[in-house]
Amino acid sequence: MKRLRKFIGWALTLFFASTILAVVTFRFFPIYLTPLMVIRCIEKGSLTIHHNWVPLEDMSPHAPVAVMAGEDSHFLLHHGFDLDAIGNAAKRNINHSGGKKYGASTITQQTAKNVFLWPGRSWVRKGFEAYFTVLMELFWSKQRIMEVYLNSIEMGDRIYGLDACAEYNFGKTARDLSRSDCALIAATLPNPLRFSSSNPSSYTRRRQRQIIANMRYIPSFPKEGEDYDPNTAVGGTYR
Repeated sequence: MKRLRKFIGWALTLFFASTILAVVTFRFFPIYLTPLMVIRCIEKGSLTIHHNWVPLEDMSPHAPVAVMAGEDSHFLLHHGFDLDAIGNAAKRNINHSGGKKYGASTITQQTAKNVFLWPGRSWVRKGFEAYFTVLMELFWSKQRIMEVYLNSIEMGDRIYGLDACAEYNFGKTARDLSRSDCALIAATLPNPLRFSSSNPSSYTRRRQRQIIANMRYIPSFPKEGEDYDPNTAVGGTYR
């Protein structure tokens, strides 16, 4: 038992040291490959991926606002977890038991999953996701989280990140995407392998229009080191 306790102690020390080091390192360096990219390559039996890392300042200013409007309107206000959204999702799941499951993952949680973990809904993965979410909110700025999110998220078949999506689905660069383009991309993010920004369905178009409407209530995304005041938003909120 003494040896077992010693082994567990060393294992936990190694885990915490390595994960904290990884999070701190990724605060400063581009991330060119994620576990999801590797998993998709294995699933497809192909090493082909489309991914171009670009800094946040080289992306359309509409992109952060669009994904906030579509995925996480309180991104600038919470610390990794939107408790109101979690509560609402839990109530909807209770009322619709056996049917569609509603989630409440924030942009930080999605980034933690994309960069450090694997896809799935197990409690083990959710536990690791929560752990990395806390570390990212602790060591990264909101701008860095958004930058990594927009560079790493799956946006189509073997397409990862905003710049690759802009190139293959719009014939543009990430900087040149319009407000409407960014809203259309955000409309596909719940399931980018089912919903396409290059060939959008009527449902995707409806969701795009809803996101464009919601973007009116979200201020422009602040730059690194720039203060943001929730009272500057319409109605004093980022909803």
